[in-house]
Amino acid sequence: MKRLCRSLVLVSVALGCVIQSLADSNPNVLVLLADDLGFGDVRILNADSRIPTPNLDQLAAEGMTFLDAHSPSGVCTPTRYGLLTGRYCWRSRLKRGVLGGYSPPLLETGQTTIASMLQEHGYRTGAVGKWHLGMELPVLSDSVSRTEWSGDPGIDFGGVITDSPIHHGFDSYFGVSASLDMAPYVYIRNDRFTKRPTLQQKAMTFPHFVRQGPRADDFVIDEVLDRLTEEAVTFIHQASEATKPFFLYVPLTGPHKPALPHERFRGTTPLGEYGDFVAQVDWTIGKILEGLSDAKLANETLVIFTSDNGSYMHRYDKPEMKDHVDDMSIQGFREERHRANGPFRGTKADIWEAGHHVPFFARWPGQIAAGTQCHTTVCLTDLFATFAEIVGASIGDGEAEDSFSLLSLLWGDSSERGAPVIHHSSAGMFAIREGKWKLILGNGSGGRQAPRGKAFQRPYQLFDMGSDVAESRDLAGRFPEIVERLTARLEAIRTSSRAY
Repeated sequence: MKRLCRSLVLVSVALGCVIQSLADSNPNVLVLLADDLGFGDVRILNADSRIPTPNLDQLAAEGMTFLDAHSPSGVCTPTRYGLLTGRYCWRSRLKRGVLGGYSPPLLETGQTTIASMLQEHGYRTGAVGKWHLGMELPVLSDSVSRTEWSGDPGIDFGGVITDSPIHHGFDSYFGVSASLDMAPYVYIRNDRFTKRPTLQQKAMTFPHFVRQGPRADDFVIDEVLDRLTEEAVTFIHQASEATKPFFLYVPLTGPHKPALPHERFRGTTPLGEYGDFVAQVDWTIGKILEGLSDAKLANETLVIFTSDNGSYMHRYDKPEMKDHVDDMSIQGFREERHRANGPFRGTKADIWEAGHHVPFFARWPGQIAAGTQCHTTVCLTDLFATFAEIVGASIGDGEAEDSFSLLSLLWGDSSERGAPVIHHSSAGMFAIREGKWKLILGNGSGGRQAPRGKAFQRPYQLFDMGSDVAESRDLAGRFPEIVERLTARLEAIRTSSRAY
C-alpha cells in the first residue's frame, strides 16, 4: 500500500528554482532531541495521555507530524551516531549497547557530521546537552596525587579534552559527557570541564537512578534541564546578532533516568515522577522555542523535534499489578493509566516498535504546511541528507551512507524512502521495514522485554505494520517467501557500504 504525505504542495514554482532560493538564503536549523521520550508520552499523539504537553502539541500543529518515524537504534549512543553522521551505528565498532561517561570517542577523526557539513557551508554550529558519543578525556599521571573518587578512573578535571564535540564540526559545546545517570557529574564547555568535582555522588535507585561518581558543586541533577535551556537560548540570541545562519543541536537529558523533575513540576500530573518529568521536558522545549521567537528567528528556522528511542517505562496489562503511580520505585504503568509508548509493543532497547518508533515533528514557516501529517516510514539518519539538500551540499563517498533526504516529503510529495529502514536493538538484533512489512531477524525482543531471544535465530518474526502496529500477529509462517526476500534484502544492505 502506497503511503502518502498529506500536505499542501508548493505550486507555480519549479523545483529547481525553489532549491536555488534556499541556497541563496539558507534557514537556521534547530534539532531538539529528547532522551527516552515515548510516542505515547506526547498528548497530540496519544489522546488518552494525562501528561500535558502543550508546547509539543503546538509545534506539531504548526508543522508536519511524521507518524512512522524511527530512531536507528533502540538505545542512546547508536542513535546519536546515526543522526549526526547519516550512517547506521552497526557499521561502526559499536555493535551493541551504549558508551559510558568515560568512554573513548566513537566518531572517527575526520568523519563527516551534520555539523561539519553545515560548517563548511557557512553555518555557525553549536551543541548543548548530552553528547554520549565518547570523548578523549585527560587522565592524571601516576605521579600526580588525587582525591580518590569512587567510580572515577583518574580523570584530570583541569586538563584539556582532546576529542570533544568541537572536534567534530561544532564551534561551541556545553553539556555532559553521557547520560544524566552516568558519572562524571561535571559540566563541559568546549574542550574543558567547567569545574573540578568536590562531591561524591552516591548511587541512587529508581526513579532517581544515578550511578556513583565525582560531582561538581554546581551540578545539581534536577537543575540540569534548566541549565541546558539557558545555554541553548543564549546561543540562539548570540546567533541572531550574526549574519550567517546557525545549526543548533540540543540533545536533552530527559526524561531519561534519573526521573527527577524540578520541584516546581512535582505534582503537576497524576502520573508520578515520570509524568512530572515529561511535563518538564515539554516546558523545556517551549522555553527554547520561545527564545527563538524572542530573537525574531522563528520564521527563518527549520525546527526538528524527535526522541533518541522509546520510553523505558514498561506497560502492565494486569489490572491488579502495582505501577509507578502506586509505588514510584516501579518502572512501568498499568495500561489504563498511561501508555508511554502508545500502541506499540515492548519498551526502550527492543527491536519491537516501542524501542524505536518515536515522535517526530518538523516546523518551517513558509516551507512546511501547518497541521500536516506524513505516513512514510523514515529514519533519523535521514536528517543529514535532508540538510545537505537544503544547503546544496554534495554527499561524497564514505559519507551519510544510510541517509535519504526528507525535503520532498516536507513539501508534500508522496514518494517513498530510497531504501528500507533498518532497525537495531540494544543487543544487536536487526529488523528490516519495507512498505507495510517488518521482518525481525531473531526470535525475541533483542532488548529488555521478555522473551529477549537471540539475533539471527529462527523462527524470525514477520508483521504487517499497515494493519497490526501492535505486532500481535506473527505472519512468518504464512508468508515464507516474504521472509526470505526481506532476509536477502537486509543482508545486501548489511554487507554493502551504502544502503542504496
